[in-house]
Parts: sequence; structure tokens; C-alpha cells
Amino acid sequence: MLTAKQRELIVFIQQRLEETGISPSFEEMKEALDLKSKSGVHRLISALEERGFLRRLPNRARALEVIREPGDTTPARSAPAGDNVVQMPAPRAPQVEAANDVIELPLHGRIAAGAPIEALEGQSTLPVPAALLGPGEHYALEVSGDSMVEAGIFDGDFALVRRTNTARDGEIVVALVRGEEATLKYLRREGAQVRLDPANAAYDPQYYRLDEVEVQGKLAGLLRRYH
Repeated sequence: MLTAKQRELIVFIQQRLEETGISPSFEEMKEALDLKSKSGVHRLISALEERGFLRRLPNRARALEVIREPGDTTPARSAPAGDNVVQMPAPRAPQVEAANDVIELPLHGRIAAGAPIEALEGQSTLPVPAALLGPGEHYALEVSGDSMVEAGIFDGDFALVRRTNTARDGEIVVALVRGEEATLKYLRREGAQVRLDPANAAYDPQYYRLDEVEVQGKLAGLLRRYH
């Protein structure tokens, strides 16, 4: 039997995974649950781990996986060990796509996970398993920089992006700044300003006027190559 806060937390984590493919930060969880400190979030996560509802993915900053949802009476099963290269929400229904079905996504150069850099329109493509992508049109960008490491996004990763020009506060987006530079950040709106938040304490948020920022897509997943 889960407490009200435990149930609220797991629902929030699952919702964020479904929307962005990335688990929320401890700060976001603290704010969502109206807790006074992050230590309360740690206690809730530890309790949910012990009860078999959550699993921390090894060797990944801030990576959580929902194993069971509230109301699921199925006995908890041990998830397979290993570091998942692509973080995507667990599907609610079995996927019927073949495991070897591959889609060639347009690879549009590099995108900054630091200070904004130019997003290049290239002619390359990136082969991606179709099962990793949801509905909609997608493209890929190579990540440059380390300002999103606490979201599990590292230099050299490939961001799989669903093309859209709208996003909600707290989502990771591809933001085109002043029509010429693009960056991968959390999106926040503050009155007449847009705040682009990094996921690295070493970086400061970036502030722009509303008319200076255009959303060009939302993060749908990550692909990592090992050389």
C-alpha cells in the first residue's frame, strides 16, 4: 500500500518519462510534491525502490525507471542489469514493430548543450530503431557540450527530437534563439521572458524575450554510440 506522496511521486515520474523520455530532477520532484527539501524526495524514492515500483539505472545521472505503477498488484520482478543507452518510457502495451525495423532520421548537425551554437542543416542520416520513436515526425541532432549531464545527456550523444513548435514548461526542447542559434534546454516561461535551464549546476539559466525563442522540437529519446 503506497502513501499519498509515494503515489503522487510515481505518477509524476511516469508522466515526465512519457512526455520527455527523461526522468525529472530532484528539484522538479520537490516542487511538484510541495516538499520542503530534497531529502524528502530521496526518502520517497528509496521507499519506492524497496517496494519494487522504481529502479535507479546504473551509471546514469538522475535516471529512474518505473517498474510498477500504483494499483499494480503483480509481484515486483527484478529488471535486467545494465545501462540502457536509450532512455524511453516503458510502453503501456506491447509493441508490434519488428526489432530490426530501422528508420533513417535526418541528422541536422550539432546542437549545443552549453552556450548556443549554430544548428546546421546537414544531408546526413542516422539509423534509429523504429521501436524507439513514437508518433510524429522526428529528426536527430548530435549533442555538443555538458550542460545537460544531470539529465543523462552527454557530449556526443544523439538527441532524437519530435518536430513540434509547442512545448510545456519543464520539457526539454530544441530552442532556436534569435533565428540563428539552437540549444537543448529545459523550457520555462516567466512573464514576458523565456528561461532556458541547463541540467548542470556549473551553468546559469539563459533569459530571452518571448519573440527571441522558437521551439523547434521536443526531446523524444537519446542514442549513444560506443567507439
